[in-house]
Amino acid sequence: MTITELNQALKTIGLPLAYHSFKTAATPPYLVYLFSSSADVIADNQNYAEISNFQVELYNNKKDPATEKLVEDKLKELKLPYTKTEVFVESEGLFQVLYLFQMIGG
Repeated sequence: MTITELNQALKTIGLPLAYHSFKTAATPPYLVYLFSSSADVIADNQNYAEISNFQVELYNNKKDPATEKLVEDKLKELKLPYTKTEVFVESEGLFQVLYLFQMIGG
């Protein structure tokens, strides 16, 4: 899967979506996704396989399991195993649900 394919798939959830950040404020709930780091497999002194760590961040002004399920169902549909964490960002007054996963290649 490529980052372009990830973008297209996340758009189908129907929430406002941006890579890294919005240029103007978005109304919650909304999604942000971004590349966070690489975890390439290295063999014979070269990068043998590209493994990219990505995150999808769901922001909402309330705890909303139904919206979280939309994101989780999409990640499962894409066969992207994820880990999930949640924090309350006091300065923004928003819940952030963070989904971390890896994509190979692309």
